[in-house]
Amino acid sequence: MKELVLASHNTGKLRELQALLGDAVVIRSVSEFTEVEPEETGLTFIENAILKARYACQVSGLPALADDSGLTVDYLKGAPGIYSARYSAIGGDAGNNQKLLNTLQGVPDAQRGAQFICVLALLQHANDPLPIICEGRWHGRILHAPAGEHGFGYDPLFYVAEQDCSSAQLPSAIKNQLSHRARAMQLLKQQLSL
Repeated sequence: MKELVLASHNTGKLRELQALLGDAVVIRSVSEFTEVEPEETGLTFIENAILKARYACQVSGLPALADDSGLTVDYLKGAPGIYSARYSAIGGDAGNNQKLLNTLQGVPDAQRGAQFICVLALLQHANDPLPIICEGRWHGRILHAPAGEHGFGYDPLFYVAEQDCSSAQLPSAIKNQLSHRARAMQLLKQQLSL
C-alpha cells in the first residue's frame, strides 16, 4: 500500500498523521473526493472510525484510514467523548474549550483527570470485513485556563504531567512521540510492518 485516503477534512489531523506515518505511505484527504462527511451514528470511537473509513473507501476507491478521537474527562463520566468535536452549541475549538472550562469551573485538580483517545481504523476496501483497529490513550488533566499556541482542539487545556505543560505548549516533534495519535499510529505501523 503506497497511498491511502484519510477520512477527515481536518488539515491538522492530516499533517499530524502524515508526520507520524512518515514517507512509506502518502495520505490524501477525503476532501479531494467529496466535501460530504458521513453522519457519525456510532456510539463508540471504534464504530465511528469504521463508518468514516468505509465511506472514504467508497468515494475514493482507495484504502482508507479513519481517526475517531476525542477527550474523555473523568469528572464528566467520559464526556465529551465521541462528541468532542461538537461539544458546544457554538462549535469550533474555542466554543468547545470554553464549554469545558465552564462545566469544570470550581472542580479541583485532583478531579480533573482526562484522557485523549484515538482509534484508527484502516480498511483495504469499502467491503473489508476485517478492518485493522488500533487504539491509543494519552493521560493528563484539564487545566483551569488555556495555555500554548500549538496543536488544535483541546490541546491548550490538556496538561501533560511528564512535560509540565499543556499539549499546546509542546513542540510538534515531542507531541508526535507522546500523543494518543502517536500511540495508535505506532500500533498501526507494527500491524503494517512499516
